[in-house]
Amino acid sequence: MKKPLSSYRDLTVWRDGIAVVKSCYLLTQSFPREELFGLTSQIRRSAVSVPANVAEGYGRGSRKDYVRCLMIAQGSLKELETHLIIAGGVGCAMEAELEPVLDRCDHLGRALGALIRALKAAED
Repeated sequence: MKKPLSSYRDLTVWRDGIAVVKSCYLLTQSFPREELFGLTSQIRRSAVSVPANVAEGYGRGSRKDYVRCLMIAQGSLKELETHLIIAGGVGCAMEAELEPVLDRCDHLGRALGALIRALKAAED
């Protein structure tokens, strides 16, 4: 039997989002200094947005708002993936460094999608 949720911090998607943030911060530490206000900032901001929107939606109090925030989190995740791919394309990171982060993003995206679908189905 699953333990009932007492906080957004109990959500797997939130925990996975925090893990993505940590991975992105570690990855961008080695980016060129001139990218501090470019790709480094964009990657970190979009990564942070994912678990932040999961938490915000959880706290909103309505299923409709929750789903909307989860969809925003999903959008931020796609933005993050795009920034990571660009970072690889311009030589800020090697494919071997990016691959595990992108895999983690893919897993999180599938989990967010499943949660969104489940919440929408519960509305019907």
